[in-house]
Amino acid sequence: MPAAVWILLGALVIGLGLLVLLVTRVRSLGRRFGTFECALRLAGRTAWASGIAGYGADRLDWYRVLSLSPRPAHSWQRSALVVMARSSRLRAGRRTAITEATVRCRDEEFTLAMADQAYAGFASWLEAAPPGSRPGVVG
Repeated sequence: MPAAVWILLGALVIGLGLLVLLVTRVRSLGRRFGTFECALRLAGRTAWASGIAGYGADRLDWYRVLSLSPRPAHSWQRSALVVMARSSRLRAGRRTAITEATVRCRDEEFTLAMADQAYAGFASWLEAAPPGSRPGVVG
């Protein structure tokens, strides 16, 4: 076979391998206890990034969907998270609502978008912080 065919086959195998790794990573993250779909928009940006957020005992980790990294792209301390504002809207063509929460963690401000049920869990998790370290939550 010509070298071009081998190169094409090699690129195809590598591409399929990366796709399998990506799908396996996303499924693994989604199956962890305390994880939920959550989009992130950093302050000053207009673009949203799709992700999966997960609760820890003392922090919220956010993983980018389109990444092979096993580490979270962002991690925020529970005691420093403050929900500044929130709003709810219906998804286009769907019955479920999305909550957008503007959150501050120390000097960083960002917006998280999640299903209403996921926001209820997020707010409960914040409010259930140990006494003396409870962050703020907008009802």
